[in-house]
Amino acid sequence: MDRSPQGVVPGRKRVTATAASGHAARVAELVGRSRFEILPLDGIEERVHAVVPRDVTLTVTASPTKGLEPTLALAEALVGQGYTVVPHLSARLVADASEAAEIAERLRAVGIGDVFVVAGDPEEPKGRFHGALELLEAFEELGRPFPEIGIAGYPETHPLIEDETVIAAMLAKARHATYITSQVCFDPAVTARWIEEVWERGTRLPVYIGVPGAVSRAKLLRVSTRIGIGDSLRYLRKNGSFASRFFRGGFSPDPLVDGLGPVLAGDRVAGFHVFTFNDVEDTERWRRERLGSTAARS
Repeated sequence: MDRSPQGVVPGRKRVTATAASGHAARVAELVGRSRFEILPLDGIEERVHAVVPRDVTLTVTASPTKGLEPTLALAEALVGQGYTVVPHLSARLVADASEAAEIAERLRAVGIGDVFVVAGDPEEPKGRFHGALELLEAFEELGRPFPEIGIAGYPETHPLIEDETVIAAMLAKARHATYITSQVCFDPAVTARWIEEVWERGTRLPVYIGVPGAVSRAKLLRVSTRIGIGDSLRYLRKNGSFASRFFRGGFSPDPLVDGLGPVLAGDRVAGFHVFTFNDVEDTERWRRERLGSTAARS
């Protein structure tokens, strides 16, 4: 067989380059579908309006101490500015089916058709909903007011719940949902394997893969325990060579999005859910740079 001086079969290099180019294009496509998670804090509406284009979907978190009102109010305001918004609805912050109906009516009145339903962090529930499944069932009884509903997934161990309980809960919730949003995991191979396992179990819902945005290292370290990624980040910090791929001054999401491999093909992954921690300026700059670098290579 005729070979090149380097010992490579003619055409093999071109195939590899084509595959790499295809993977890069797929990553760029999914980065283009990124959702930005923001916190309902003072000033964030103006900052989003200043830097985030209208084609970026925004998700708004719920505070265990302030309740759902700041989430709902910010979601309504951003919709009024032309954004597609996905409010986080914490089941433990909803008193009963009557309040669930009021929330659904309020959100539908401004055109919101997508919500992300979680159990929430309060130790004591406001009313009868102790977990996400109960709120999902309440929405089902209301005639499924939202065409799109997301639920949470955990590639690694949940900080408070045993693995088998998490898996069983996700399977129960999946029949009420249209997609899964994953918690952050700093090992893309673990995330990819988890997505494969979710689909093998029969939960054929597309996944928005959770990644931190382009945030400062100090902020990521500070908030990691609060959002449930402390164990994963501690693993990252113990592996110096691995950690160096992520931290060059600030945090870079690039190793997470580039390292997912073949799982990105097909319809298992819907996009990226980017935890901005309200650093929307740097995160949007990263998103534009990723899209621009791929366009320049094509």
